[in-house]
Amino acid sequence: MSIRLIFTNLLFWAAAVLFWGCGPSQTDRTSGEEEASTPFSAREIGFFDDPAQPTPASGRFIRYQVTSGFVDTRMVDIWLPRTYNGETPHRVLYMHDGQMLFDGDLTWNSQEWQVDEVGGRLIAEGRLQPFIVVGVWNNGDFRHAEYFPEAAIAHLPGSVREDLRRRHLGDPRADSYLRFLTQELRPFINETFTVETGREHTFVAGSSMGGLISMYALMEHPEIFGGAAALSTHWVGLFEQNEVFPEAFRRYIADRLPRLTDHALYFDYGTARLDSLYIPHQAAVDALLSAQAPEGLRHLTLRFEGAEHNERAWAARLHEPLLFLMGDE
Repeated sequence: MSIRLIFTNLLFWAAAVLFWGCGPSQTDRTSGEEEASTPFSAREIGFFDDPAQPTPASGRFIRYQVTSGFVDTRMVDIWLPRTYNGETPHRVLYMHDGQMLFDGDLTWNSQEWQVDEVGGRLIAEGRLQPFIVVGVWNNGDFRHAEYFPEAAIAHLPGSVREDLRRRHLGDPRADSYLRFLTQELRPFINETFTVETGREHTFVAGSSMGGLISMYALMEHPEIFGGAAALSTHWVGLFEQNEVFPEAFRRYIADRLPRLTDHALYFDYGTARLDSLYIPHQAAVDALLSAQAPEGLRHLTLRFEGAEHNERAWAARLHEPLLFLMGDE
């Protein structure tokens, strides 16, 4: 194992402990809606530049190192299924914690989401129209700050906001992260790959804190994303059972629900270990959705008995959110 790979895995392991997780081409662009501090750039990383790249079980991968005006430099792994030929447009699924999605031999806990296995199988079976996956790596140091829904902070008591900033979050970064996704990365993907660019073909998914930011992306940008999947959504916000953060998230959701007039929203949870903390809070969110969801919003929550809070559990049920968001059944 290379020193670089060891260092990368150690960084992600430290982040997981803190936050409970997880001759190249060059493109430059300045962002549109809000001026970025530096131009966006994406540099393709070949195997000889970085041999610690996922081995595909299906399809192929392209890795980019991206520099952003809104977030720190990071890797983005693109999965292209066997159906991708550069001619037929594919749907796009953006996923967080990109270093945990494809290859357990490269992750800190030797687990993975098996996205290429599950996605490739569903496409081959004809249960899903072809799609590509954009796996955005997290930054271990700022993962919590980037994935914590920034607008929900306004619904927290002042003392809790200050404590959150001081002890856990630092400066909020979720809105900057979404600007990176929507103003920089998405235009690059749309220009570089043959994809469907409409809202109805663009989706976002993640787990734990990645579930929160997926929900947040949909509610902040319903004009861009047609659906979101939030697996094992980290409703407690931090690391212990509480009601303050879940209530703030519910207030935020109630404010934003009217915007989801033709969208899909998926939640799920397990019942073991960390996931057991989510049970009452997911029930409260489900009640809110039942009472206030707009007529055009499709929503689904699934419970998985005995499932824990890890990539192995999410891989075992990944077909459920994929079929709900993008299936034709």
